[in-house]
Amino acid sequence: MSLSAEPIIYGLVFIAVLVLVEGVYLTVFGRSISLNNRVNRRLTLLEKGGRREEVLEQLRKEMSQHMRSRRVPLYSILAHKAQKANIAFTPRQLVLLMVGLGAVAYAGLTFGTGAALEIRVAVAAAMGVGSVYVWVGHKAKKRIGLIEAQLPDAIELMVRSLRVGIPFSSAVAVVAKEVPDPLGSEMGLIADESAYGRDMSDSLKAMAERLDLQDLRFLAVAVTIQQQAGGNLAEILDGLSKVVRARFRLFRRVKAITAEAKWSGMFLSGFPLAALAAINLMEPNYYDKVSQTPVFVPACLVVAAFLIVNVIVMRALVNIKV
Repeated sequence: MSLSAEPIIYGLVFIAVLVLVEGVYLTVFGRSISLNNRVNRRLTLLEKGGRREEVLEQLRKEMSQHMRSRRVPLYSILAHKAQKANIAFTPRQLVLLMVGLGAVAYAGLTFGTGAALEIRVAVAAAMGVGSVYVWVGHKAKKRIGLIEAQLPDAIELMVRSLRVGIPFSSAVAVVAKEVPDPLGSEMGLIADESAYGRDMSDSLKAMAERLDLQDLRFLAVAVTIQQQAGGNLAEILDGLSKVVRARFRLFRRVKAITAEAKWSGMFLSGFPLAALAAINLMEPNYYDKVSQTPVFVPACLVVAAFLIVNVIVMRALVNIKV
């Protein structure tokens, strides 16, 4: 029995390409683009000498460029996720990055494997597109999760600012200064737009729609209603912060409760495929005696159908609406 090293090489090449994406991103835009940075990116750009209107224009361009380009054939598959992740690369740069990473993957497969040319080209193209898609998806999930976690504290900071007599626009500016990314730069964009004449409620609505977050929609509606009907905005936002924090706590609880079921579903869905790959690696001729029988192909199709049904059912069981 002999094990082939090619599947391991495929995996290592894909991991290398995935790491290369993050390396290129941080190299081009610097450490301030990282969500782990303690000072939000807007303040970093201002500290580097950028004028307020220039920083505003740059951030607005980064935050809206992806959905405007969602009709591009190759780019449309990740436009929505790139919008949520606020990827600073332009759509053209992301497509070029896919092509460049595909070329890197092709070079790695050429030197590391003996696969045919057609296979190397197909796998390299899949790695180039797939690595960018996985990277953007991870960035979007992480960024949205951070915004959801930061929002209750940000609203409470607004409430404290309002109670000491600070106007709401200035309270948003305080949040933009005190809160790190990603919410800090988002609130800074709203504060700058308000300073240049845009209505605060319109900016909040635009941010809520761009990020597709229900809690931000609640905030935008609360501010809009207060502007139209009056009332104590501090008390309204205080109640909203409690609701948002309770929703966030409930989401986390549901996530913890369903974690075991999710991992069980992933295992039940992935184990048959992993077992099939392991059998083919360790014993390539294992299915030779039955592969020529008339029931082999129908049996494979039935197994594949059961796997697909298993994935659908397991996702439905753990997809709890809150």
